[in-house]
Amino acid sequence: MGALRVAKSVEELKYLLQEPRRKELEIGFVPTMGAFHEGHLSLMKRSKKENDYTVVSIFVNPTQFAPWEDLDSYPRDLEGDLKKAKEVGVDIVFTPPVEEIYPTGFSTFVRVEGMEDRLCGAFRPGHFKGVATVVLKLFNLVKPKRAYFGLKDYQQFRIIERMVKDLNLDVEVVGCPTVREPDGLAMSSRNLYLSSEERRAATVLWKALNRGLELYKSGENSASRIREEMLKVIEGEALVKKVDYVSIVDGTTLEDVGTVKPGTLFAIALWIGKARLIDNLEVK
Repeated sequence: MGALRVAKSVEELKYLLQEPRRKELEIGFVPTMGAFHEGHLSLMKRSKKENDYTVVSIFVNPTQFAPWEDLDSYPRDLEGDLKKAKEVGVDIVFTPPVEEIYPTGFSTFVRVEGMEDRLCGAFRPGHFKGVATVVLKLFNLVKPKRAYFGLKDYQQFRIIERMVKDLNLDVEVVGCPTVREPDGLAMSSRNLYLSSEERRAATVLWKALNRGLELYKSGENSASRIREEMLKVIEGEALVKKVDYVSIVDGTTLEDVGTVKPGTLFAIALWIGKARLIDNLEVK
């Protein structure tokens, strides 16, 4: 469609979307918190391929951070992000200030009950309420045909998918494969927090997930035995400060399972230095 446009307000966004809507173009949407890496760019490229027009939002959403979390220090690089979005061929980047999304008196939130309390939700209370609320708002503003989410945030993807289904939203939620560094570490904006030594240690998540998969492929299907072996891999890394969870769950409902089979998800969240890192692997 030409040059990258930047919308800094809801009104600007609505104005810029008038033309693609008038032409009945299919709009693809990638919601982000910025600090783009190859994972984000892969979502934008997929949207470009599958839609006529691509919108990306950059919004560090305060309602998904607990008071003790890293809202203020979360990586931000708007100039770099706009340059990368332009190179990919994104049509609009929406960068609203907080008061545009949460005006004074804002008091409506979305809960996806049950699913939001498991895995990361058990350790980050209110996190997925903030995610679901902001994504619903963004869907209402952009009105995309398709929206793209990375499967590194697997629980987020399933919760958004559930919300869309439950509320009859007219958008297709597309889950895209996790983009990894050559040594297997899942790309994440929070990897910027890691020192070089911590960065080396962070590969333990991928090693533990692969250990679980190896055991399953060799005939072991007991979730508790596989989990035990995955934990051993993690315990072998001295720089792991704390383990939030090592879970083996149903890939759709996110409920714990006793037996591993295709569709099961191995999921890990742990702390190295000041970075909380998550990763997962779905059994095919």
